[in-house]
Amino acid sequence: MENTQEVITVDSHRMPWQELPIPELDASILMKPLFLDNTSGMSISKCCYKAGFMNKSHTHHCAHGMYVLDGILVTSKGSFGPGNFIWFPEGEVMFHGAQEDNDVTFLFITDKTFDIHYK
Repeated sequence: MENTQEVITVDSHRMPWQELPIPELDASILMKPLFLDNTSGMSISKCCYKAGFMNKSHTHHCAHGMYVLDGILVTSKGSFGPGNFIWFPEGEVMFHGAQEDNDVTFLFITDKTFDIHYK
């Protein structure tokens, strides 16, 4: 049986950062969209929180994971450095951000279409 699916490759080092405004926080984050499954809504992005940024308490209607590439990710479940993977279940109240003096870069993975609801 022949596989008809396409292999996708992305060189995130060559992609420009996109600014994603967050009006509720009067702030923005940097991201590089890497993959979106149009059927399920599952997505993967490379993201950067600049030093001092905090995404205040919120929920999602999707579960999501964060794999830390560099820096320290500060979350409602603790602080995590490079190589750590954190999975947040759908509907959990959480916050996450960067330390006051260091940026954090991470992969952001959702299991279905992304949304966010601030508390």
